[in-house]
Amino acid sequence: MDYGPVWMRRDYWESLCHRWATRPWQEMSQVAKRNRAAYPEKNVHTSGSVSYATHSKKLRHELERVPTFCDLFDRTPKRKGTYDYVSESARTIVETYDRTMADRYAEGTPQPDLYPKS
Repeated sequence: MDYGPVWMRRDYWESLCHRWATRPWQEMSQVAKRNRAAYPEKNVHTSGSVSYATHSKKLRHELERVPTFCDLFDRTPKRKGTYDYVSESARTIVETYDRTMADRYAEGTPQPDLYPKS
């Protein structure tokens, strides 16, 4: 509790620490931990601390257009260097989404915006 993030007010940090220490929170945390351990292939992240918003901005610059969800998702669950998918589950999600969008939207018809305007 003594070493909170420098960007967060101390009273907010202490409040979070107290909440995380409660019995219900600890029980929920243990359930989540068991779930992550039970399905390790579903919990592989390759983006590090880079947010999807940052990936989207980089991809927009690279593609010179607004990226689709599939464009973005296709880039993030891959190993650096080999660009292989981190799991068969990730590959299946990308392929299924791609087929669904191809079936739903005729060629040349724009897909839904990744970040629609509010």
